[in-house]
Amino acid sequence: MTINPNPSPAFLEKAKSIKLLILDVDGVLTEGGLHYSDQGEQTKTFNTLDGHGLKLLQAHGISVAIISGRDGLALRRRLSDLGISHVFAGVHDKKAAAQQLLTSMGLEWSQAAAMGDDWPDLAMLMPAGLSAAPPGAHTEVLTRVDWVTSRGAGHGAVRDVCDLLLRASGQYASALQEALK
Repeated sequence: MTINPNPSPAFLEKAKSIKLLILDVDGVLTEGGLHYSDQGEQTKTFNTLDGHGLKLLQAHGISVAIISGRDGLALRRRLSDLGISHVFAGVHDKKAAAQQLLTSMGLEWSQAAAMGDDWPDLAMLMPAGLSAAPPGAHTEVLTRVDWVTSRGAGHGAVRDVCDLLLRASGQYASALQEALK
């Protein structure tokens, strides 16, 4: 486990082979709280830093997938807005869903990064070439992942991973230069 916003060169070298980022939702893309309206509709709050990071990854050739135990209209709307088409929602066997996706994409586990926060995510985190968690993740996850982000879930944790992958792929500087134009 590394808690460091600036990982070592050896760690970045490991991240160079990543072609796919797999994310859980609750406790990773969101703070993890479940909010229900009086009408029973579930609402979620997403961070725009995370969203822009996911768009940057996709624009620079790193695919993004969502594998979540929950499903809902708010989630589907946000993922659609971000252009994320690899969505497995309402899934209980996250490792099987990830394996199905990897096979369909012609990728190996070593080419996938995964981010989760709780026990249901462990089976997909452990075989991933790179695993990450936000600092508020369950202890059993924190002690098993390769990297713990500096920012919390729903507050830029996913962006930390996106930036790491862009740096490792050598595309961070050019992406930043494009934004400065």
